Amino acid sequence: MPGTPSPLRDPWDVLVSGPAPDVVRIGLAVPLTGPLALTAPSALDLAALAADECTEAGGVAGRRVELVPVDSGRAPELVVAEAVALREAGVFESLVGFHTSDVHRALARAWAGRGSYVFTPPHEGGRGVGGVRRTGPGPGDQHAAALGWLVRHRRATRWVLLGTDYVWPRAVHRAARTTLAGLGAQVVGEALVPFGPGDPGPLLDLVVRTRADAVLLSLVGRDLVLFHREFARAGLDRRVVRLSGALEENGLYALGGDTTGELYATMPSFAAGSASADEHQLALQERHARRAGAAAPVVCAYARGLHDGVRLACALLAGSRTAPTGPPPPRLARADGLTFEELTSA
Repeated sequence: MPGTPSPLRDPWDVLVSGPAPDVVRIGLAVPLTGPLALTAPSALDLAALAADECTEAGGVAGRRVELVPVDSGRAPELVVAEAVALREAGVFESLVGFHTSDVHRALARAWAGRGSYVFTPPHEGGRGVGGVRRTGPGPGDQHAAALGWLVRHRRATRWVLLGTDYVWPRAVHRAARTTLAGLGAQVVGEALVPFGPGDPGPLLDLVVRTRADAVLLSLVGRDLVLFHREFARAGLDRRVVRLSGALEENGLYALGGDTTGELYATMPSFAAGSASADEHQLALQERHARRAGAAAPVVCAYARGLHDGVRLACALLAGSRTAPTGPPPPRLARADGLTFEELTSA
């Protein structure tokens, strides 16, 4: 759709211009800063594509759809304060986005009674909150089949769990310990580290010292990329299996791909579960390329989830009884160079 005006609007411009009777606006909570910022170009593009598609399909009760970005890569209290203030000022009617789960939990608590909030990435599990739609998988659903496949087919029985010290990685580790124990595998080491480009040396030492043959990673974005680079530089990538719940296409490009065949991901667009899911991914990529051109950012897993989330938000605003659901539960996928090969969990 070259030449089509972008549906993305600056929040302060909307505050000045005020409401428009022919427009419905949705808040878009996307990490424009922080460790997940490398996904922002993909996310903004795919969210805009979804908004255009909703508008072309008749919009929300005949009104075109616009998106108002909020930087969800900041501290939870800052994200909540801005999102709630903009909602109270009438800048947007509902919220959709992805971010770390500490931001998600803070927003979910603060958003009560303020309309729908669609949260699209893998989440930390636990009881849902009224008005919040979580379209991604929880920790058990996301990792159980992959862990089972690796234990059976790669004889990965000595695991180290490494993640960032916040809600989602802690939940992933709890679920993984239960799953691995049921498979007869061991957790021989575990570490949680702060956000930020810290020294990966102690984490690599833990892998070596425990004689681990597999690592479950719950680092995200930039921090995950830096860890993978140092892991390969240390020569561990060819003898230790890695499984990541947050590796997506931007991250794979940033770390230079993988030639070992032992880097695995459970994000949905890597793990297209069927021929129809592959066709859906290809069709989405084609529509994105037509809209944004050949140099468009890659269609990553986070962006694909956000695209579906914007469509769901539009359907909820329209009161649709046939709102699209989230992506299918992911299966194990292998990142092999810069191509993605499906592996079944059987």
